[in-house]
Amino acid sequence: MEILVITGYSGAGKSFALDVVEDLGYFSMDNLPPSLLEKFIDLALEAKNINKVAVVMDTRGGVFFSQLPQSLAKLKEKQIKVSILFLSAREDVIVARYKERRRPHPLGDSIVGGYRKERRELENIKNQADYLIDTSDLATNEFKQRLTRELSTKDQAKLRVSITSFGFKYGILQDADIIFDVRFLPNPYYIPELKKLNGTKEKTRDFVLKHEQSQEFLDKLYDLFKFLIPHYVDEGKRQLVIGLGCTGGFHRSVAITEALGQRLEDLGVQVQVHHRDMESGDRYE
Repeated sequence: MEILVITGYSGAGKSFALDVVEDLGYFSMDNLPPSLLEKFIDLALEAKNINKVAVVMDTRGGVFFSQLPQSLAKLKEKQIKVSILFLSAREDVIVARYKERRRPHPLGDSIVGGYRKERRELENIKNQADYLIDTSDLATNEFKQRLTRELSTKDQAKLRVSITSFGFKYGILQDADIIFDVRFLPNPYYIPELKKLNGTKEKTRDFVLKHEQSQEFLDKLYDLFKFLIPHYVDEGKRQLVIGLGCTGGFHRSVAITEALGQRLEDLGVQVQVHHRDMESGDRYE
């Protein structure tokens, strides 16, 4: 039996995620109180033909939600594999989503107040998450592809490393564990023939990577993560999110993200590369 617990911020996409995992073959349940999780799993085990279960549990459960850690511990004592998917989004995005739907936040009269309260209450469970996805800048089809990819490759490595490029002028990467600023590198924006070519294009990539400081930076990052990753694994960390930012998330951070991803694969971890701000055509640096 494999259990996927879906939780996170209200408005971050938990209901949509549940629909996605249903399509992936999970038997699912929405808004299940943690106190009923063990009984629900026992019923699923009796059914014999159910081997993957997904449940959404969040702050809608009120005081019952605080029982989640104990409920998960009981399942693990039974040798049942439990994973946590945590969905987050920026405050401004959550506010906009609730205003569009004209619905109140479940934790307060104020959307902002409810979001901030929920963020505090979920901090501990967020730190325990096996999968952490920020849906702020993901269209529904991108969210579905990202989630499907995450779940379909979850057993390939002890630690999954997600490397994401972004543009500082569009906001910092909220779900990153570690962030690096690559705005010290020479900028292709000022080269006319490179201005509209993103960092995945050969000419732009070659321009960014040909400089001595780029190669030295990548060497130092490789040495850093070669040291860090075994310790993260020893501590039970399942996902490491690395953010690489430049001005617009179009040239330098994209090229460095791609190069770092290739290097870290040598460390025997599962590496996924994402580019948050690259696709919008007007987001040149």
